Amino acid sequence: MVMTERAAPYQDVTMPDTTGSPLPRRIADAYVDAVTELDPITATYLGVRTGQDRLPDFSPAGLEAQAELARRTLAGIDAAEVPDDDERRCARLLRERLTAELAVHEAGEGLRAVSNLHSPVHSVRGVFMLMPTGTDEDWAAVAARLRAVPQALAGYRASLEEGVARKLPAGPRQVATVVEQLGEWLGEDAGASWFAQFVKEGPKALRSELDGAAAEATAAVAGLRDWLRDTYAPAVEGTSDAVGRERYARWARYWTGSDLDLDEAYAWGWEEFRRIEAEMRVEAEKVLPGATPMEALAHLDEAGEAIEGVDAVREWLQGVMDEAMAALDGTHFDLAEPVKRVESRIAPAGSAAAPYYTSPSLDFSRPGRTWLPTLGRERFPVWDLVSTWYHEGVPGHHLQLAQWAYVADRLSRYQATLGQVSANAEGWALYAERLMDELGFLTDAGRRLGYLNAQMLRATRVILDIGMHLELEIPQDSPYRPGETWTPELGREFFGRFNGLSDAMLDSEIIRYLGMPGQAIGYKLGERAWLAGREAARKAHGDSFDPKAWHMAALSQGSLGLDDLVDELSKL
Repeated sequence: MVMTERAAPYQDVTMPDTTGSPLPRRIADAYVDAVTELDPITATYLGVRTGQDRLPDFSPAGLEAQAELARRTLAGIDAAEVPDDDERRCARLLRERLTAELAVHEAGEGLRAVSNLHSPVHSVRGVFMLMPTGTDEDWAAVAARLRAVPQALAGYRASLEEGVARKLPAGPRQVATVVEQLGEWLGEDAGASWFAQFVKEGPKALRSELDGAAAEATAAVAGLRDWLRDTYAPAVEGTSDAVGRERYARWARYWTGSDLDLDEAYAWGWEEFRRIEAEMRVEAEKVLPGATPMEALAHLDEAGEAIEGVDAVREWLQGVMDEAMAALDGTHFDLAEPVKRVESRIAPAGSAAAPYYTSPSLDFSRPGRTWLPTLGRERFPVWDLVSTWYHEGVPGHHLQLAQWAYVADRLSRYQATLGQVSANAEGWALYAERLMDELGFLTDAGRRLGYLNAQMLRATRVILDIGMHLELEIPQDSPYRPGETWTPELGREFFGRFNGLSDAMLDSEIIRYLGMPGQAIGYKLGERAWLAGREAARKAHGDSFDPKAWHMAALSQGSLGLDDLVDELSKL
């Protein structure tokens, strides 16, 4: 999963002047410049040092200021010249993305933004992990930004209060989960907050300043946690966790860049479920004769290859990416030197259970990084790590998003950064797992069963995400509770029966789907789009089709929504 740090603006600004050359790519880059001025978190994410001592305004006024910037930019695009295909692709992406974002804003979704992964409070903590810390000046900026945490969280609370007043509540499960997460950040069991631990690496000369700033940030998080638990949770009690068809369709457009036929996608998810289950049974027999897939995975958990120790698993995952990079560069990809740098990291305590990736800065001063949540573990079976790191690292998220950064000057910075469509990126990463299987990197039965389990996870996401939010009926030919209506409780039980995930991961996944409607379906639907585009290009070129050239052209076109992706991939 890609973690991006988009937030509300700090204050309103005027779009930079584009008079004299109203081309879409110039307008798009002007929009990026405006956002980095408004939103210090986005600036840090892109490697821009603007506003490192600030955090965004998450209040209703701040959310509206972001929307107004989008409206002005859309007006500029409508008046722009479109002289060639490069400008056409940029204009299409910018128009589609801003329209989808405005639809979400105008429905008031920013006033109910509580999620175990994707919320303002998560972006506030996450930005500190992306800040440079090499000099005293860098640490001084950290201290200043820590002191901005109370104001940022006050604005977030104001938006949630406005949401309650407008009868736009968040789901109770999200609230309970975030309250628990914030408790972990506060370090009440460990004796020190995450912020206090973070600043320990700072210079002695700034020790007092850093400790004081960390204490202020910690107090603000504690205040938000208490308010969510004692005031907000009772106010939203009884709210359905399912968002319904109208809200779901709006969010699905936001995450996929497509106006989906949700019933078709749900039926297709079941088709994939059945296909993958049959393949898993074949591999399970190789791992443990006579065993079901879940029994084989449990056997691998206990008796299969495993890495002992947190430091050891971080180094091992780095090796997985380094080996893949060396094997693929020059054969299936043609990679520039900056793209070849990627780092394996351990996620901080209080993260959700799923591994994730953060992109490099545009100048590559900060490399792309993969993050493993350990959840208190010291032993790590490898069956579920290999294909996951093909997904998060190489040739998955890292090769795509680092290549976007590398060619940003040829596209627009918007196409390489803020215009990212989740289903495009997640679809590529799932395609990358399949590619490694196609290329023969998963011949070990246990590792291939782990890859198929990852595929099953993504097919199950299509079924559950749509099924739970639309409260659909389980098909009559289902191996699980045919004819019943999906609920979160049934989703959790179904998940555990057909996916070899830990209890903690299962719980985290269900909460994630309920809090980010429409995001989880993008993996499998995105992969479907990538495969369809490749197949169309292969048919068009016949025997002259060059996979390496196609991959590099595909990775160098920047972001596109799924409605446009297949068409563009087919032409490469």
